[in-house]
Amino acid sequence: MDFPTVEVKKILFATDLSEHALRAFAYAASLASLYRAGLTILHVIAEDPDMDERIIGHVSAETWEKIKQRHFDEAKQALLGKRKGSGRAIKDVLDTFCEQAQTRGSSFDTDEVLVLRGNPSDKIMETLEEKGCDLVVMGSHGYSALKDALMGGTARRVLRHSKVPVVLVPLPPD
Repeated sequence: MDFPTVEVKKILFATDLSEHALRAFAYAASLASLYRAGLTILHVIAEDPDMDERIIGHVSAETWEKIKQRHFDEAKQALLGKRKGSGRAIKDVLDTFCEQAQTRGSSFDTDEVLVLRGNPSDKIMETLEEKGCDLVVMGSHGYSALKDALMGGTARRVLRHSKVPVVLVPLPPD
């Protein structure tokens, strides 16, 4: 039996922008550096169609769309580091990890930073295919089996349906 060669050229890092997700980013950055792979950073703003119906009864559809767009813009600015506050802290830590990888003699390229709307697991799977990623790195909150089964988990769904390897980094409890 031949031992397969593992080539990783593109890594997808899926983040919820929490401070704890930075732990998972450390693994994504390290793997990108080790394999000299490009890194795509993805944040998905979950959309709930039922929420639209519930909210529109309280505000106009136009107002609700403006609120959703503002949330989308704020998430994108936080990820790109253009917003002050906690988003800036996330960007600073991401930059620090990138700089540390550079000073250790190996580097990686950040291919893209994406902020999308929709079902997080669906958008992660679509992005994996569209961008031709070889690996996905994401945090897992480590819920109990019962809670995970009842609530469903983005990480669990990605792990179950992904055609590429998935690195799940357990995140510390909040």
